[in-house]
Amino acid sequence: MTIITVKKTTEIGVGSLSLALCLIGVLFTFRFGDKFCIGDIILNYFGLNAWSNGDSGIHYTMFYSIIFFIPAFIIGNFYSDNKGAKAGKIISGFLSVLIVLVLITTIINFV
Repeated sequence: MTIITVKKTTEIGVGSLSLALCLIGVLFTFRFGDKFCIGDIILNYFGLNAWSNGDSGIHYTMFYSIIFFIPAFIIGNFYSDNKGAKAGKIISGFLSVLIVLVLITTIINFV
C-alpha cells in the first residue's frame, strides 16, 4: 500500500499583513541605538509631542503603536493560514499586552 503525503503550503495573503503591521508597529515604537525612533519623527511632523516632558518622561509613541498591533492581531487571527500571520499574531499580541500593562502601571503611579 502506497502512502501519499500532502504538504500544506501557506501562501501570501491578507494574513501576511499581520506580520507587516507588527513590524511597522515595532519600527514606530523602538529606538535603535542612539537614534530617534521613527515614531518620534512622524509625530513631530504632525505637530504632536513624542514625550511628555520634552525629550524625557512618558514615551507616547509606545501607546500610538497600538494602532498597528491590534489590527495585526485581529488579521492574524482571522487569516491564520497565510504566511507570517501566526508570527504577526503572536508578536503583536504579546506587545499589546505589554503596552497595556505599562499603561496600567503608569496610571497607578500617577494616582
